[in-house]
Amino acid sequence: MASVFTKIIQREIPATIEYEDDEIIVIHDITPQAKTHLLIIPKKEIPTINDISPEDSILIGNMFQVAKKLAKQRNILEWYQLKFNVGKLWWQEVFHLHLHLTSDI
Repeated sequence: MASVFTKIIQREIPATIEYEDDEIIVIHDITPQAKTHLLIIPKKEIPTINDISPEDSILIGNMFQVAKKLAKQRNILEWYQLKFNVGKLWWQEVFHLHLHLTSDI
């Protein structure tokens, strides 16, 4: 079954999209925990960090490059946090890899 993020990528579910390219989509979190709370999501469905393969290395690196680009655009390069939640016990709610970019600025 497709994740909610896959459904967003396929435009089956609406979302506020901040950025998109061929391999990554960035959306606003629907329950933000900070003034800025973006989710950087690979279009490839990878359930968790533990499921990343060596072939995903460039994709994962690109997620961080997108995070830096968005932080620069928002003028928060000196004040932001990046976080992956891994597993149900650490509050991963959607099992489709996503990187949280948050900032209170």
